[in-house]
Amino acid sequence: MRLLLTWLINALALLAVPYLMHSVQVDSFGAALIAALILGFVNTIVRPVLVVLTLPVTLVTLGLFILVINGLMFWVVAQLVGGFHVAGFWSAVGGALLYSIVSWALSTLLLKSGSNQ
Repeated sequence: MRLLLTWLINALALLAVPYLMHSVQVDSFGAALIAALILGFVNTIVRPVLVVLTLPVTLVTLGLFILVINGLMFWVVAQLVGGFHVAGFWSAVGGALLYSIVSWALSTLLLKSGSNQ
């Protein structure tokens, strides 16, 4: 049940990003659900491999290269999912950053209050 709630929270966070950044567009709630699901899979499977492969660059940049990896994952998912559009790579980096902040905030508010009951 918690997994489904997290998926819905991530979809809502994805719907909120276009209101904060106009270079990211989500056409519908269905597109947001699909994009959130694929983002979850990509971040679970592909991102750890990229982090290990780019570890030297990440160490030299003091961890800032992780933002580029997150943006790349966001951009790839936007290319795969119809109804989810990102204007360019740097828009994807900013969108990924906003997405993670909004998702974290919503998860903190909704999951923490739900677990106390």
